[in-house]
Amino acid sequence: MGNAFVLHLIRHAPTAGNVGKAYIGWTDESVLPFEAKVDHNTRLVWGSDLLRCRQTARLLFPNAHYKANADWRELNFGDWEKRTYDDLQSNERYRNWIDDPETIQPPNGESFQQLAERVDRAIKAFPETGDFTVVTHGGPIRYILSKANGQQFFSQQAAHAHCYTITWASKSAYKEGQPCISYSAEPLTANARM
Repeated sequence: MGNAFVLHLIRHAPTAGNVGKAYIGWTDESVLPFEAKVDHNTRLVWGSDLLRCRQTARLLFPNAHYKANADWRELNFGDWEKRTYDDLQSNERYRNWIDDPETIQPPNGESFQQLAERVDRAIKAFPETGDFTVVTHGGPIRYILSKANGQQFFSQQAAHAHCYTITWASKSAYKEGQPCISYSAEPLTANARM
């Protein structure tokens, strides 16, 4: 697949906030202890500059150089950072955001469009062809998956402990919004849990 553009997207290991089902966007939490399959062969990994992604990459790819980039960060949830669905379920703006995340923005946070622009900018920095491993967050992965399959953002799953491999015929196909030509999700641990 000579001109293929392949993304291997890995969501960071869980943090205490993730386990508590809180919105953890730009809050810089550490990961909880985890075990996973280690890849000693990968030499270059891209990803978010936040600690949870750097720690996950260090364990999964101990011999790789990590290229941190803030464009790979999760959505900034603003006033909703560290809050849960239970905390916010009676908040009308939050309910509207759940129903229409592409036009409603968390207060003092970031819009979906800003997230999309950041992720596309990060991908623009990649060469035109090749395989690229990225350790990032649920939001960026869900955005890329929605581009790959043409389905809505909130219908996408981005579980911890999985690698989502998405292939486009070319980088131009990605940029033009064409659907992917191949998609797979593989667990990174024996029991698919971190």
